Amino acid sequence: MDIKLLEKLRDQKGVALVEIYASWCPHCRKMMPVIDDIKALLGGQVHFYQLDIDEYSDLAEVLGAKSIPSFFIYKDGEQMWKYTGEIDGNILASKLQEYL
Repeated sequence: MDIKLLEKLRDQKGVALVEIYASWCPHCRKMMPVIDDIKALLGGQVHFYQLDIDEYSDLAEVLGAKSIPSFFIYKDGEQMWKYTGEIDGNILASKLQEYL
C-alpha cells in the first residue's frame, strides 16, 4: 500500500478530491472528461488524486471504495463526503465548493 500517499492525504490542508477508478471501467471512462472540467474550474483551489484501483487496491480498501468509480472529498485531512458511481459534474463541483 502507498502509505506516503495516505499520509499526504491525511496531512494535507485544504480540500482534496480522490477518485478511485479503473481504465477498463466504462463508467469511470465516462467520468474522465467530467473530472477534467472540474479540474479546469477548481484546479487552483482543490487537490486532485486519481488512483487506478488495479494499482492502489490496498489504499482503495482503506478509503472504503467498494466499487468504482468512487469519489471522496477530504478537507484538512478528514473525509467529508463519499459517493460511488457516475455523478453529474455540476453536483460534484458544488460539493467541492461547499468545503472550500
